[in-house]
Amino acid sequence: MASDDLVELRFRLSDGTDMGPSKYSPSTNVAILKEKIVAQWPKDKENGPKTINDVKLINAGKVLENNRTVADCRLPVGDLAGGVITMHVVLRPPMPDKKNDKLLNDSAKKNGCSCSIL
Repeated sequence: MASDDLVELRFRLSDGTDMGPSKYSPSTNVAILKEKIVAQWPKDKENGPKTINDVKLINAGKVLENNRTVADCRLPVGDLAGGVITMHVVLRPPMPDKKNDKLLNDSAKKNGCSCSIL
């Protein structure tokens, strides 16, 4: 494959820092991109992703599905030859532990609190 066929991607983290740019084949799927993000997450950043399910990639306002390819994610209008595509990385908040949630709710009920914890 010629290097001209490769797509250059940059991943922008929520604090404004970037990972990359790096070049990827148009046939690379989003799940593989997420694996690279998890593996290359900056060590100095807190609360890094543990799995690809902790990561959402957003391009042009759309959340990218794991089974889509880089070619599927490119925008036909606005893509410049040789330009870098910036994808935004959003981390999903950690899921609450169901057991701890139940204990907190039970404790609140015993203390007369009618609120629930989401």
